[in-house]
Amino acid sequence: MKEYDNLKLENQLCFPLYACSKEIIKKYKPYLDKIDLTYTQYITMMVLWDKKEINVKELGEYLLLDSGTLTPVLKRLEQKGYIERNRAKKDERNLIISITKLGIQLKDKVKDIPDSISKCVNLEEKDAIQLYKLLYKVLNSLK
Repeated sequence: MKEYDNLKLENQLCFPLYACSKEIIKKYKPYLDKIDLTYTQYITMMVLWDKKEINVKELGEYLLLDSGTLTPVLKRLEQKGYIERNRAKKDERNLIISITKLGIQLKDKVKDIPDSISKCVNLEEKDAIQLYKLLYKVLNSLK
């Protein structure tokens, strides 16, 4: 019945987004397993390689993660020696995340991962750029 067509899986925009995300993250796994990182730890480190130091709230905003999800990720990264977590001197409620020397060195071990993943995705550069823009358009509209 036409009245229920909107309930068919093949008519859902969210399903191919979900499935692509899951499958792409699965492609990261062998690369990240070699350096003992999860995907969430990896994207956290990406922000820290760029920012060097950031408070937890801002980090959560970058990654679209709440503190309940982010806290265990940060604890594990700290245990591995990649980051330090310290209270801000001016406001102790503010937790500052800083990358360590070891965390900076990790960047060399992962620098080829994005190229390896892009080969798996098999999109022409112009299509990848268009998809990137469309996905951020969707993300921004949902905020």
